[in-house]
Amino acid sequence: MVSEQFSLRIPSETKSRLEELAQATGRTKAFLALDAIERYLDIEAWQIKAIQKGIKDVDNDECVSIKNVKKDWGID
Repeated sequence: MVSEQFSLRIPSETKSRLEELAQATGRTKAFLALDAIERYLDIEAWQIKAIQKGIKDVDNDECVSIKNVKKDWGID
């Protein structure tokens, strides 16, 4: 994996928390920051994909109506 330098400004409290976690875990601040960014990107990508699939399902009329959901759950 090729890596590149990336810098950003973060609140001093966030930096302090990152430093404390790095010290407590024996990891570097860079490792923890990269891990957090990668996790965030994974979650956001999954969510966008799920939303897009849901929109496609609705457009293709491949969904369950709220009426049927309520009926199945006995919520009428």
